[in-house]
Amino acid sequence: MAFSLADVSLLQAVLVAGTAFGAAIIGGMAGYGTGLLMPLVLVPIIGAENVVPVIAISALFTNVSRFLAMRASVDWRKVALMLPVSVPLVVLSAYGFTRLDTRGASILIGAMLIVLVPLRRLLAHAGFTLQGWQLVPAGGVYGLVTGASTGAGVILVSFLMAAGLTGQAVIATDAAISIVIGLAKSATFGFNDALPMPLLLFALLVGCATVPGAFVAKRILEAMPVRLHTVMLEAVIVAGGLTVLGRGIGGG
Repeated sequence: MAFSLADVSLLQAVLVAGTAFGAAIIGGMAGYGTGLLMPLVLVPIIGAENVVPVIAISALFTNVSRFLAMRASVDWRKVALMLPVSVPLVVLSAYGFTRLDTRGASILIGAMLIVLVPLRRLLAHAGFTLQGWQLVPAGGVYGLVTGASTGAGVILVSFLMAAGLTGQAVIATDAAISIVIGLAKSATFGFNDALPMPLLLFALLVGCATVPGAFVAKRILEAMPVRLHTVMLEAVIVAGGLTVLGRGIGGG
């Protein structure tokens, strides 16, 4: 659907900003969550086909803030291994997303939200590990999935943890990789007219609301262990995914 800032009420804008701030805190602590939570509030307001481009832009704010807050913990070797294959595949996947209509976008986003939560648990339960060159194709898998969906940070965090990273190193390395991926993804949407000016301005506003969250998350991380993968959070994500998927299947 065509988007206009005039279509967003003050109450909706406050709801989106509040959700973006809260999701940024969750994402800053767990390494994922922002892209999983934001579609739940964005889809009814801006339409499913606009959600992935908006989150691609706003996530740049989140990841730059996260990177600046934790840059000393980045594992640059793992960044260098994961990016070469992931960048071209994220461009290809993002281009494919621009060809979807509202119904197709709803079905894709809803299905990914539902699948990614149990996928993270399965990888963790299986004792999945990655070493050295194995991060190269892993980066390709991440790029292919994240180009056409939101919330694929679950996959990236799982891969980085499987490669031996823990604590702030996971969050910081995730942020460094995600900045490059986000730039490639946003450029692809821009070149394919998926980011008209009103939508870009909205995405920038959402992004600004996420900035303080990374620094709040850093303070919390310094004070306590990371134990944010709760059943409640995952239940909300899966329930939201079912709602979005239902809208797509029903043609709403």
